[in-house]
Amino acid sequence: MGLLGWVMMGLAIWHFTIFLPDRFWGGIVGALMGALVGSIVIGLIIYAVKASSLQVPGEKATNIGVILYAIPGAVIGMGIVYLEGMRRERAGRQAPPEHL
Repeated sequence: MGLLGWVMMGLAIWHFTIFLPDRFWGGIVGALMGALVGSIVIGLIIYAVKASSLQVPGEKATNIGVILYAIPGAVIGMGIVYLEGMRRERAGRQAPPEHL
């Protein structure tokens, strides 16, 4: 149940990418993948630290606090995809000619 909450939170955070320039690696779909993977991975890591074992929280262990673990992961995941997109965009361009 916690995994479903993390995915839904990542999807909700992803909707805010409409306000950013489209420089994501893979476009808007790349931003979606970054948000989902980031929210799941960071959610698992934070919950593993809290529960002392790597597991997905079940229905009884899922509450609003557990769902909020996904927020930093979604932001980090989208940030990584954005930075990679910017890096690839810069690598594809040539430097402007120098004026003598």
